[in-house]
Amino acid sequence: MEFEWDYFKEQSNLKKHGLSIKESIETFYDPKGFELNDSSHSKLETRMYWIGKTKDGRVLTTWFTRREAKIRIIGCANWRKFRRYYNETTKVK
Repeated sequence: MEFEWDYFKEQSNLKKHGLSIKESIETFYDPKGFELNDSSHSKLETRMYWIGKTKDGRVLTTWFTRREAKIRIIGCANWRKFRRYYNETTKVK
């Protein structure tokens, strides 16, 4: 997978959510991670959420879009709503 992001957007994300874009990229390699459509922000291009775990076990939500063969990261956060959804969805039954 190839990723890209805006440096200034990453600085804003660090300030607002305390997370770097590089940390969110780890979640894309989580085999239990999954994608959801972000229909509320999909005006000019399709935007998605990726919910997955980092190497240290934190569940992060990353919002992104696809541009050709690259995944363009828009931002990431540690949202309780999606963490709960991840834990419910990936629970072994």
